Amino acid sequence: MEALFYHKKNEEGVQCNLCPHECTIANGKSGICKVRTNKQGTLIAKNYEQVSSLGFDPIEKKPLYHFYPGSEILSVGSLGCNLQCEFCQNWQISQTSVEDFKRGAEHISVDEIIKIARSKENNSGIAYTYNEPTVFYEYMLDIAKKAKEYNLKNVMVTNGFINQEPLNVLNKYMDAYSVDLKAFNNDFFVKHTKSRLEPVKESLINIAKAGKHLEITNLIIPGLNDNLDEFEQMVKWINENLGKETVLHISKYYPTYKLAIEATSIEKMLKLYKIACEYLSFVFLGNVLLSEGNNTNCPTCGESLITRTGYMTQKRSVNNLGDCIKCGTHVFDHLNF
Repeated sequence: MEALFYHKKNEEGVQCNLCPHECTIANGKSGICKVRTNKQGTLIAKNYEQVSSLGFDPIEKKPLYHFYPGSEILSVGSLGCNLQCEFCQNWQISQTSVEDFKRGAEHISVDEIIKIARSKENNSGIAYTYNEPTVFYEYMLDIAKKAKEYNLKNVMVTNGFINQEPLNVLNKYMDAYSVDLKAFNNDFFVKHTKSRLEPVKESLINIAKAGKHLEITNLIIPGLNDNLDEFEQMVKWINENLGKETVLHISKYYPTYKLAIEATSIEKMLKLYKIACEYLSFVFLGNVLLSEGNNTNCPTCGESLITRTGYMTQKRSVNNLGDCIKCGTHVFDHLNF
């Protein structure tokens, strides 16, 4: 499958314009993502219709707490990534090429994905996830276009490291984004992910301006991105640039892949939660079971609207329009109840 968003540099060299790396790729070579390959001057998306992971998940697992809460969604993943995070939880599928993937990818056509998505009653749509969807852009876009024909919702779970032109195209078809804002320090991005912070901030602002549902995840790694002042700068920036109602998930880190740093402490999670709640209306704690940070409460009167135990949700004091029954404040635009 010929890739989108590239141009020829010379007789056989090409430059990929999909993400801010802007990789210049010689004939027979691949970009940083390992899945976009130059074949005699044509950039090929080698992971097109190559599926590493597929299954129905609770939408809260993405994590999305305010987008059709309580529903299920078909999750689709392929291979490759444009980041090289030392703490990647899915490194077996993200840090590999199609040829080197040990388990072997399954070829599943666009039409077959749609058929599977429609096979389960009350499935809300399709989530592009597990590895970075940006690098299976063509496959995602083709599925998303067809999903719209059947009123299926499209969700992109992403690192946000994508150029604005391809993101603008996606905005025509995506209904929601779950963006991993890995830190609020460019040195962290450079050292630990081999990317940069500013393009991610640009993507977040783009998504918010496009009026798409947006939730942000921040994985807290002790000693690397858990500085209290830096965290406060981040939530303040979210408030000022994306809106106070933007949902933030503060996620507990566990040692994985190349990092052996000890897991995030409960004490640090609660400190960050308290700071975030000063700037944002909806803050949740992920990868940890605590009494705080699970439920959605009305930002006006404090009434309990939705309670959660793990991925199980229960409707409380909220009507079918997404309004708090007690005070009438509108909270949810996308309800499944």
